[in-house]
Formats: sequence, structure tokens, C-alpha cells
Amino acid sequence: MLDLDGVVYVGGEAVPGAAEAIESARSSGTHVAFVTNNASRPPATVADHLSDLGVAAVADDVVTSAQAAARVLVDRLGAGSRVAMLGAEGLRSALEAVGLEPVAVDDEAGALVTGYGPDVLWRDVMRAAVRVREGLWWVASNTDMTIPTPYGVAPGHGVLVDTLRRFSEVEPTVAGKPAAPLLEETIRRVGGEHPLMVGDRLDTDIEGGRDLGLATLLVRTGVSGLADLVSAQPPLRPTYLSGDLGGLLVAHPEVEAGAGTARCGGWSASVVDGCLRVEGEGDDDDWWRAAVGAAWLHLDDTGRPADVTGLTPPDVE
Repeated sequence: MLDLDGVVYVGGEAVPGAAEAIESARSSGTHVAFVTNNASRPPATVADHLSDLGVAAVADDVVTSAQAAARVLVDRLGAGSRVAMLGAEGLRSALEAVGLEPVAVDDEAGALVTGYGPDVLWRDVMRAAVRVREGLWWVASNTDMTIPTPYGVAPGHGVLVDTLRRFSEVEPTVAGKPAAPLLEETIRRVGGEHPLMVGDRLDTDIEGGRDLGLATLLVRTGVSGLADLVSAQPPLRPTYLSGDLGGLLVAHPEVEAGAGTARCGGWSASVVDGCLRVEGEGDDDDWWRAAVGAAWLHLDDTGRPADVTGLTPPDVE
């Protein structure tokens, strides 16, 4: 289960080597799914975008938080039920695909569902907030606070969720990562015996996978860096760590950790006077594995993250 932005592509460009790694994984018999918290685009649109970037994909390979939200709704309300919708076309098509009827926020409905939509009107936001406060069941596609745009990082659907939550004093049922419905829907649709969640964010991709008891792989082509990893509490720690999706194709060595020291490959790491130190030579990924292994030993023992000031990984310029 591959997150998209920061894993398969960054901005408008595919991550170097991602298409080849995905194709190699498929050739070995691995099922591949592209998983996104973005509820605004239908799966076919996402698949077309991936294809344009050289990553082979069809609509059935893509699972969105809109589809997960639709599953949550239909399981409780039943097909044919009316759902007040605040969002974009991706959310509408997901509701219709499972037999639900999306209606305006003023119309009679069994629930409200919200998702990112650049054309959502403030008057509809106000009406939705009042209905939730009055008791209408509310499902939110995701709680992402930011979204990448051509003009920079902008407020995501999570900002709207926070607004509605504050006004109504109601917590929504959340479909997207790190909540369980999106990954459960992906497993239901795609199949496979040993699900692996692959992402670049600790607090959505990795936490979501771990909450379901799944193995997780963090790639370093996105937002999570050394400072994030060394301060990660147990629920946010990935099972595997790799520079990019090439990590799908190789064996990952075990980190030997104990007595304040972690070793992997030719690297040995420890925390001395609160500062993380790494010595040795070898594979870049093994450097990271040893470093975070030692940092986690220190964090668990002292409750304080190791200082990484001045420590530069071998693959970082």
C-alpha cells in the first residue's frame, strides 16, 4: 500500500526509480495499491496522473479516503440512503459507487460527509456545522491539515474539520489515515496475505499501519528526516527503513541493539552525553538503521530525544 506524495511522486515529478521499483515488485507477484487521503479526485484521475508520470496504474489500483468514507457510510446506513455532502467530485463519485445518494447540506439525510473541495462555499460550511451540532452523524474523509498546491503548501481538509469540530463540539468518524477505514478498504479491494504500508509520514502512514498491526516501510523521499525519526515514539516507528522504493526489492538486515548501542552492517551508533554518534562505514540505509536504533534506545531510556545537531547522514548533501 503506497502513499503517493513523497513516495511515488514529489510535486509534479515521479520519484527517481519509483516506477521501476513498483514494476519489479509487481513482477515478483506483489499486489500494489496506491493509497491517498485526498478525497477530491476520483481514482481514474489519480491513475491517469500516475500514468502520465510513467508509473503504470489503472483506477482499480487506487484507493482514496473518499472511498473509505463511502464504505463507512454504507455499512451503517445501507445502500440507497441519502448523505449530505460537502466536498468535490471524488467524494460524490465514491458515494454513488456504493449506492448512496449525495444531497445538498440543507437536504434531509442520514449523515454528513466532508472532504477537501476547492469550491466549497462558506454558507454550506455554516449549515453543515449547525446540522452536526444538532446531532447529524458526521464522517470526515481525512484530517490532513495541509495540502500541496502549485503555489505552495495550503490549508487542507483538516482545517475545515477543526472548524466544524470546534463549533459543534462533535468528533467526526474519520476515514483517512491514520484512522483504520482507508487501509481496511484497501486490503478488502486489493487482497494479499501480508499487507505492507509504505509512506513518508510518521503520523499518518506509519501510525496508521501500526494501529492495524501491519508491517510498515518508511521511505526518505518525502517529509520525514532524521530529527523526526529520532524523536518518534513507539506508535510512530516504522518496521523497515529505506531511502526510496528500492527498499521493496531487497532484504533488510536486522539491527542489533543493546547496552545503549545499535549496530547494522558496518555502522555502530550510540548516544554520548545526549548527542547521537555514528561510526563505521557501509551502506547508507544501514547508517540510518543503526542511527535510529540507538536514538530509540536513548529515547525509551531517558524520555528525551537525542541531539542530532551537526550529524549529517552519508546520503544527505
